[in-house]
Amino acid sequence: MNRRLLLLALFLLAFAGLILHYRIHPFFIADKVDPSIVTFKAINFIAFLFSLFDLLVVTILFLSRGTAVYGYLFNGIIVIYGTVLMAHFSIAGIIAKPLPIFEMILRSTLPHIMISWADFFVGKVLYDLYIKG
Repeated sequence: MNRRLLLLALFLLAFAGLILHYRIHPFFIADKVDPSIVTFKAINFIAFLFSLFDLLVVTILFLSRGTAVYGYLFNGIIVIYGTVLMAHFSIAGIIAKPLPIFEMILRSTLPHIMISWADFFVGKVLYDLYIKG
């Protein structure tokens, strides 16, 4: 029973990350002058793919004891890359426009990074359950 709840939590955290990623980095962008013209931004699509990979592949890998180690590995890699890239995005924004500390935290990617790490820790507990029985 605990394993199913952890899988659900892993899925929901990854799904929340996917939705946040698409909201922040939409890859179909309407032109400001003519909204009927839509442009595809490949770099934003790549950011979306990381979240989609987390949602689908990592969750599927955690469904089985034999593949859980790969789910754990990929989950960790995604979290590390995501943390570095999101922190860079926040730091670049802070340097461009200094704000009071409280506002910096609210406008930073810190909440998104925390969601990412929560996803990792759920995966870690799930992996430990598979390994330790």
